[in-house]
Amino acid sequence: MAKKLVNYDSYLRLDKFPLIWCPGCGDGIVLKAILRAVDRMEIDKNDVCMVSGIGCSSRTPGYVDFNTLHTTHGRALAFATGVKMVRPDLHVVLVTGDGDATAIGGNHFIHAARRNIDITVLLYNNWIYGMTGGQASPATPSGDRASTAPFGSIEPNFDIAGLAAAAGASFVARETVAKPASMDKLIEKAMKNKGFSLVELFTPCPTTYGRRNKMANPVDMVEDLKRRSVTVAKAERLGSDLPEDAIVTGVIVEDDTRPEYTDRYAKLIQQLSGAVK
Repeated sequence: MAKKLVNYDSYLRLDKFPLIWCPGCGDGIVLKAILRAVDRMEIDKNDVCMVSGIGCSSRTPGYVDFNTLHTTHGRALAFATGVKMVRPDLHVVLVTGDGDATAIGGNHFIHAARRNIDITVLLYNNWIYGMTGGQASPATPSGDRASTAPFGSIEPNFDIAGLAAAAGASFVARETVAKPASMDKLIEKAMKNKGFSLVELFTPCPTTYGRRNKMANPVDMVEDLKRRSVTVAKAERLGSDLPEDAIVTGVIVEDDTRPEYTDRYAKLIQQLSGAVK
């Protein structure tokens, strides 16, 4: 059977092109992976709501023909939670960056995972505040340079997927733009999960991060992501021999036993309505 071709144009606001993303940025690869996942699930465009905050990743809703919200820095999960509470029938997808989600929006991120609310978070991790000044983010590797760390960051960086898992997310996965086919499959799994889902997506930023750290060639940056990628299964086999700079990819957490927040809220309302009557 011939593989179905995706009509990307049918999911895009073509009048918003050309893209503002820099040459070599991986965000366009992520965008196409999202569209492939939605197309494969055969979801009506009106049943998807994409929410974002501020940053390079957060420009994504401007290009897609879904219900979209482009909100304030760090507060996208608060808006997404409101949408999901009012319209639990919608597929609520949040696109965010490492700074937007885990620095300015850190508390929202932790508590949305703790609640296990049915929101799919696609977190573009490029290790820096790419659009808003090149500052070090919670994901900037220790020793790497940023506008706020011109001599190298002295802070340890977050394990973002580990943070989501520890906070209670029922689905957690990682992938890099070096493997786009795997990426769209993980996004599809995340969107099908009934609960809080995080897919951490590593994408190169040759302009703001790469230039400061002497690795501005985007091809080399993608090759570096490919070199460092280690599947969950292989990482388990390697154990303590896992390289320090490895990016463990694949499904890290998948737990369908945890109750979902909007379902519990609806049941509470039903119980209270019965008590009032």
